[in-house]
Amino acid sequence: MQENYLAKWLNNELSKEELAAFKKSAEYASYQRIREASDKMQAPGFDVDQAWNALREKTSQEAPKVITLRPFKQFLRVAAVIAVLLAGSYFYMNSLNESFSTELAERTEIVLPDSSEIILNAGSKVSFSEKKWNEERNVKLEGEAFFKVAKGKKFTVSTDNGTVTVLGTQFNVENRNGFFEVTCYEGLVSVSYQNTKKKLSAGTSFVAINGNIRNTDGIDKTHPSWVNNESSFESIPLKYVLAELERQFDIEVVAENVDTDQLFTGTFSNTDINLALKSISVPSQISYKLGKDNVLFYAENAP
Repeated sequence: MQENYLAKWLNNELSKEELAAFKKSAEYASYQRIREASDKMQAPGFDVDQAWNALREKTSQEAPKVITLRPFKQFLRVAAVIAVLLAGSYFYMNSLNESFSTELAERTEIVLPDSSEIILNAGSKVSFSEKKWNEERNVKLEGEAFFKVAKGKKFTVSTDNGTVTVLGTQFNVENRNGFFEVTCYEGLVSVSYQNTKKKLSAGTSFVAINGNIRNTDGIDKTHPSWVNNESSFESIPLKYVLAELERQFDIEVVAENVDTDQLFTGTFSNTDINLALKSISVPSQISYKLGKDNVLFYAENAP
């Protein structure tokens, strides 16, 4: 990094090329968090003119007095205030979590401090503490993500439905409304769900839908299909399939006179909306109408 990049960045004087280079540097994330924290600190308001006039009025009404200065006590007071501010800033900075999220129809890749990798599916969020990472490798997940975990200490994925624990492996976790699924692609995964604990070897899954648990096996892939821009399902209620369609294409989905609890097995494209709609409607024996930013599914015998 150029020596003068930090000063120029603080003064908003970097060119587009210099800013792009600076953002790629290892120091940028730390500088950015410090800047955000300092921006939130504000000095109390102070009217100099009003205070000066008040002081002049007070001194004109009072007889002169001899004031004994106690500079050391004043110094201690100032030092105490500074210490409180510094301590507050320290604990604030150390409590910050790294957080990454994706919008609908968006996907992103994240590299963790130990070089573990996360591929975050659409409409999802992960967060972790970078400061405490060496003490505890813990990631909080909302949505769906594929993990490639570097070997090391225990690695935990926490969700509001269940917890996944590994040492070093590759696995996928989906945690959405009433739906919790963990699939192991390499190594061994431990899953805790409510009062149930399950160990998954490569090629097996743990699925819980509205509290009902089921196990699946026979998976011969090395990663989830959505990494290759396809969404695959095996005996999953149709409502979860339609919800995934909404996330992948950022489109409103409405179902009328359709049994959304019927089980769906199949795959749809995450890049071609027309092909995706046919892949869902044909095996489900339903029809659809595609609008500008919405799609209506309806039973074939409905008007």
